[in-house]
Amino acid sequence: MNATPLKNKVKLKTLQADFVVVGGGMAGVSAALAAARNGLRVVLIQDRSMLGGNASSEVKMHIVGADCHGSKRGLRESGLIEELRLEDAMRNPHRSYSQWDLLLYEKVTLEPNIILLLDTACIGCTVEGKEIRSVTALKNSTEEQFEITAKFFADCSGDSRLGYEAGADYTVGRESKAEYGESLAQEKADRWTLGSSILITGREHATPQPFRAPSWVRKFTKADFKHRPIHSYEYGYWWFEWGGQLDTIADNEPIRHELLRIALGVWDYVKNSGDHPAAANWALDWVGSIPAKRESRRLLGSHILTQHDVLGGRLFADAVAYGGWAIDIHPPQGVDVPDEPPFTPTHLDKIYTIPFGSLYSRNVPNLLFAGRNISATHVAFASTRVMATCSVMGQAIGTAAALAIEQGVTLAELNREERVKTLQQRLIKDDAYLPNLRNETVLQLMKQGDVKASSSREGFAADLVLDGVSRDLIGSFGPWADGKPHHWESTELPAWLELRFDEPKEVSEIHLTFDSGILQRELMLTPSDHHTKQGIRGPQPELIKSYEILADGKVIATETDNYLRKRVHRLESPIKVKALRIVAKETHGATSARLFEIAVY
Repeated sequence: MNATPLKNKVKLKTLQADFVVVGGGMAGVSAALAAARNGLRVVLIQDRSMLGGNASSEVKMHIVGADCHGSKRGLRESGLIEELRLEDAMRNPHRSYSQWDLLLYEKVTLEPNIILLLDTACIGCTVEGKEIRSVTALKNSTEEQFEITAKFFADCSGDSRLGYEAGADYTVGRESKAEYGESLAQEKADRWTLGSSILITGREHATPQPFRAPSWVRKFTKADFKHRPIHSYEYGYWWFEWGGQLDTIADNEPIRHELLRIALGVWDYVKNSGDHPAAANWALDWVGSIPAKRESRRLLGSHILTQHDVLGGRLFADAVAYGGWAIDIHPPQGVDVPDEPPFTPTHLDKIYTIPFGSLYSRNVPNLLFAGRNISATHVAFASTRVMATCSVMGQAIGTAAALAIEQGVTLAELNREERVKTLQQRLIKDDAYLPNLRNETVLQLMKQGDVKASSSREGFAADLVLDGVSRDLIGSFGPWADGKPHHWESTELPAWLELRFDEPKEVSEIHLTFDSGILQRELMLTPSDHHTKQGIRGPQPELIKSYEILADGKVIATETDNYLRKRVHRLESPIKVKALRIVAKETHGATSARLFEIAVY
């Protein structure tokens, strides 16, 4: 008997936007927020019930980046990812991943320029000529199908689903040494990738907790862990990795099953082998249910980032983001090769920049991308793939889309010298850090007046707030870094700093950049007790908590509970100002006031 095909009865809906983002991980969230805050109407499509991707409660992978777990001081990413981390540390000291999910949800849904479509998958697109005209997305939970038109589109899906549907050039797997002259590449190219992982968490109880493993789990012995040590039981283990020798998209289901066999099998070993008596009172608390992918398709742009760019600390003329994580290559077979280390890192002695040309398609003119699918070789991708780096790339492309629409240009046209400088300055204005570039607006202020302060610690003079650099530069940045502080610091509290203009200046916005401990510590939500101890789960002590802004002696803004690094005070109407004073009354613990930058627009 032949089955009768069912008629599709989903409701059809059309949406119009300026910018459509496919994928709601850290890259996609950052892209959507950046574009919306720069004035675009944005639709964000996410195929899960929550935002954050591998950083969400579905996976619980902690967000790492250029500071390499705080070992590279001063390299922690700023901009949107810093805003999110600071807010989470303040609101979520108890490390609840559900609270993190809700924070991302709140940030996106409270942004009036964003329409969020959760549980919605990109299933196709319409292409006219070479450009994408619309995206087709399906939301099974409400039986709705959306046709969404826009000027620009971003693929932040990880798997490059939109780019694949649009016919964008892409690659999969590992290049040969000969292809780009990369010493860390394979002798012969193949389609193998980094594997996927499923994580677990444990909880300690007052009494012994038995564990009876299901019959279908894998069995491990001590020999399987000579390169994969088990030091703690509350969170593990990133090296539950497997599947890179398969197709991480097409074979996702068998990969999921094998990763569950591995995760439960390792816990069985921990509990029942006798080699971990300290685990007696520990019980399995949570097991991930979806494979956390590291790698699949990588889209190709006008530039392909390589090992030479990363190890050389290249400073691109069109730099819009930076990275610093090691070139972190894993064996594709993961735990199937116990005699091989689970990772082979090549550490970087300097940071590198990521060019705008690696973030838009070389053959689909209105397609941007950010995340693990950018235009990079397998070797370079092994550094760029981490989520804080993905986030700063997301902020870059969201800002780029806004600027391209504002100027009425294509992405390729935006990447010309003067326009890309405008993009860079817009990113810097929004607290993104771009190595070896300065805030030109702030440098102009230095020419228009001077700065005084109530007191200044030696070496931390008041005029440093106008040098255009919003963090202290130390040697790990690169040979171009001056190794000097770039912030004002008082000797006591309360304290004030005053910007005095030669002529009255019209002011609509006042931007303040505070010290959030970027030089001092890691800032990361993680189930790991070890890594949590490296940071502070609460407001960062260096931040100025309570302050006033005075224009010619009159209070125009007051803040009593600041916990963010970047604060923007927008005035109801422009005012003429001769003297602008910041009065710091209280910090979150530091005994001095610290300010990296003051800018007025």
